[in-house]
Amino acid sequence: MGKTTKYILIAVGALVVLLLIGKVTGIIGKSDNTQVATEKADVREINETVSASGKIKPHVEVKISPEVSGEVVELPIKEGDVVKKGQLICKIRPDVLQSGYDRAVASYNTQKASVGNSAQMLKQAEATFNNQASTYKRSKELFDNKVLTASEFDNAKASYENAKAGLEAAKQNVIGSRYGLAQSSASVKEAQDNLYKTTIYSPVDGVVSKLSIEKGERVLGTAQFAGTEIMTISDLSQMDVNVDVNENDINRIVLGDSSKIEVDAFLGKKFNGVVTEIGSSANVVGTTADQVTNFTVKVRIDPKSYVALLNKTAANPSPFRPGLTATVDIKTNNSKGLAVPIQAVTTRDEKKNTTGTKKDDSNTKTASTAPAKEYVFVYNAGKVKQVEVTTGIQDDMYIRILTGLKAGDEVVAAPYPAISKTLKDGSLVDKVDKSKLFDAKDGK
Repeated sequence: MGKTTKYILIAVGALVVLLLIGKVTGIIGKSDNTQVATEKADVREINETVSASGKIKPHVEVKISPEVSGEVVELPIKEGDVVKKGQLICKIRPDVLQSGYDRAVASYNTQKASVGNSAQMLKQAEATFNNQASTYKRSKELFDNKVLTASEFDNAKASYENAKAGLEAAKQNVIGSRYGLAQSSASVKEAQDNLYKTTIYSPVDGVVSKLSIEKGERVLGTAQFAGTEIMTISDLSQMDVNVDVNENDINRIVLGDSSKIEVDAFLGKKFNGVVTEIGSSANVVGTTADQVTNFTVKVRIDPKSYVALLNKTAANPSPFRPGLTATVDIKTNNSKGLAVPIQAVTTRDEKKNTTGTKKDDSNTKTASTAPAKEYVFVYNAGKVKQVEVTTGIQDDMYIRILTGLKAGDEVVAAPYPAISKTLKDGSLVDKVDKSKLFDAKDGK
């Protein structure tokens, strides 16, 4: 009898423990009502944004290529150096071009002497013409007075005509010599310019962000070919973020829109920016079957937002390097008004068959093409009411409510699966704290 009592007590104790565990874990006594978390509709400021990612690039970036071909004999700079406008950055061996310049100068001097000779020949032709003109004039007077024979007069006239033609030829020879001198002068200038092109100077102030050659290498000029890109000089005092914005969002962006910029290399820091350029031509990415159309937008980084990161003791104080990855949130719209959490708003298809008969295909098609309506569930004393709303702009957390709610209305904000699928008008719910709601869902 004692052993039986002992077993009964042990069984009763075990049952009590199980009941307690079941109660604590919610297995026993758990309500069938849906557990939800709520939040009150309140007036908030909503900033609508367009997010995009891209690369940091200098606002001014100059790619340098030589205009003449040859061997690099001087390269006084290295990658990362700060250069000033007009500073020597590269020199190409000038031997061949120097010889060409010398030949052009010699040809110019020869032509210059030819011009002088032509001028003297012109003076000689003028003297001969004047002499023959006087002789012809006297011969004509004598011929008119029957003193000179016709043969003698014809000889005088022929000599005059020859002198006149010789004078004209001398004048044209001078003109031709002067044109030849001008041509030689142009050849000298061309040879001189080509010789100057062997010495390359920086066109802008900036930093050598990329150096593609070494001293002793041969480079190809751009005179007749594409040329060798020898280096890139960037002005790092003004930096842009070039981002690709989808065609669905590009019309929401206007010049001057403010932005927040996050750079992967500077975690936890945000920089200010402003939209300075919006691309007019599309960048099509992908295959024909799966194309994505984007537009390039340039966002200028405000230097005041990274003053604390400047290395003032370095020649290049900028903290940014061309090619860094950045994410930009462009502020496209701003509004202040009644708002609720984004997940509190859901759409429901109103496909109700009140007659109980099977709908035909035409009715089904009409219902499916009808615009979906937006709803929220308003909590009141353990029940929810399905309320139709109209919405406005939204940010990452909240969405504007234009009609359907008033300030202070308590709406169901979580869990989203219940809002989007489970809850109905008049459903019974248990309101719990959001943290407990998700802890219970995770089984913690």
